[in-house]
Amino acid sequence: MELINATRMVASYNMGLEPSGRESLVVVIKGTFRMPPPDAPAGHFALHEEQVPLVMADTFTGEPGLSAPVYEVDFAPHKQRCDILLLGSAYAPQGRPATRIEAGVRAGNWSKSLAVVGPRHWECGPLGATASPPGVFVQQPLSYDVAFGGADLRHEDLSEHAAFMPNPVGLGFHKHIRMDWVDGTPLPRTEEIGHAVHDPGGNYRPMAFGPVGRGWSTRSCFAGTYDDEWLDKHFPFLPPDFDPQYFQAAPMDQQVPLELFQQAPIDVVLGNLTPEGITRFTIPHLVAPVHVFPRHGAREDYTATLDTVVIEPDAQRFTLSWRVTRPLKKSLFEIAQVLVGKKGREWWQQREQVPFPIPVVMIPMTSDEVETE
Repeated sequence: MELINATRMVASYNMGLEPSGRESLVVVIKGTFRMPPPDAPAGHFALHEEQVPLVMADTFTGEPGLSAPVYEVDFAPHKQRCDILLLGSAYAPQGRPATRIEAGVRAGNWSKSLAVVGPRHWECGPLGATASPPGVFVQQPLSYDVAFGGADLRHEDLSEHAAFMPNPVGLGFHKHIRMDWVDGTPLPRTEEIGHAVHDPGGNYRPMAFGPVGRGWSTRSCFAGTYDDEWLDKHFPFLPPDFDPQYFQAAPMDQQVPLELFQQAPIDVVLGNLTPEGITRFTIPHLVAPVHVFPRHGAREDYTATLDTVVIEPDAQRFTLSWRVTRPLKKSLFEIAQVLVGKKGREWWQQREQVPFPIPVVMIPMTSDEVETE
């Protein structure tokens, strides 16, 4: 299959698999845009001169599985909602050291905010563990590495080990409140506004703007059941109770209806996520046409859906990803070409004049033409 990318963005394709075992062609278009300077006119946007490549394997802040996810593979078969993700840092207003601030992002009628707190640790005393007063900070990187969570692996009995499965890579969680295990250990640097962390064994909502780990409880619950019945009846396909919600990389409160970006440009406001304090830019409304040319049959016209927004204020850029999923009848070989973007009239005229694929004509040779040894 040939993919023709007529955009100035990156595009590629992969295979998707339904729980039934049916395969799909997944076409992804990804564009990187510059965050405009403060004096740019309203609605201004520009493609970045460096287009971020499509992600082929999940990446992490540190060791895979033991640190926060950063970028997730771009080839999810489909998404039911649009993921809004933000990778960056919180900044104290006007660069003045602070012990606690609020930081947030708003896109259209959707918004999310969290509290960012200076460095703290657990102090153990007669009444148990309490949080120390927070120190000051000017810039604090945001990820699930510094949100509430973590793993308690100090007990000599392995059966007593535990992890906070909504975020097993975070800070502050302890199953066993022993002074020598808890005293002096760090608290999370982020927390839910109005719900301060004060109990090492509490059940707090991990607060960050990045992707959720595939094996964390808030996401793995959609992955389906992998048991003996699955091995006997469904392997190697997905289990029947697999939920496509699993393909959403963002936490639930960062998933918005696909329609949000399908009607018009969307204004975005960042609060305390840049040194300037308040940053505004616009996510453009762009149409991403995709034309599929089967080897047999008429051309199929699609419009790709914007389903992933990644905002990176520290890098002064944001990326938009559009997706088309086309079920296959048998295999990928039934597709001859895929055109992403728009081509001029001359290209279409030339394509209609030249059959594709070009037929191979076999001309038999006479016995005199055949060389013999």
